[in-house]
Amino acid sequence: MPDRLPHPLRSDARDNRERILTAARDLFAEQGITVPMREIARRAGVGPATLYRRFPTKEILATEAFADQMRQCRAIVETGLADTDPWRGFRSMIENLCELHCHNQGFTDAFMASYPKALDFAADREYALAAVADVARRAQRAGHLRPDFLPDDLILVLMAHRGIRAKSAAARIAASRRFAALMIEAFRAAPDRPPLPPAALPVGSTR
Repeated sequence: MPDRLPHPLRSDARDNRERILTAARDLFAEQGITVPMREIARRAGVGPATLYRRFPTKEILATEAFADQMRQCRAIVETGLADTDPWRGFRSMIENLCELHCHNQGFTDAFMASYPKALDFAADREYALAAVADVARRAQRAGHLRPDFLPDDLILVLMAHRGIRAKSAAARIAASRRFAALMIEAFRAAPDRPPLPPAALPVGSTR
């Protein structure tokens, strides 16, 4: 009997951990990464002490909560990089990154590093920007992408995309796809288009 006593405790701990992660994912998606830890504990149905015992800082909690999104983000940019058609690869990056960010405001906040004390996604952001830059250069050489496009324009796209509001998830996804299509058309090379204004460093950029 004594050997069996710890097992329910380990099971309870696993259950608490999953409830906390589920609550964090839901609240980060709804409200962004600034949501208070106590609100996450309330949503999870655990006490603050239990939350902090499992996840001592919001950085640790957010890193775990966004692990799937970061894997998806890497898969998106790697797929774009691998496409033999650079314009198609560029388009897929914009479309799929917008769709990914559409579902989670907190992930967008973290990706843009607008709340750096909670989570630093600098390495992943730089990887994505470098991938976009690589595909963009090839699309520009092929004559499909406007020559004044800059990788930091991706941050501007995501900042604007963050402002999408809709009454339902379906409406938000539809608006996100239309927004991505408009951005792609704005980036398409055309001989009669005037040059863009000078670039400025967007919020969260390290350049």
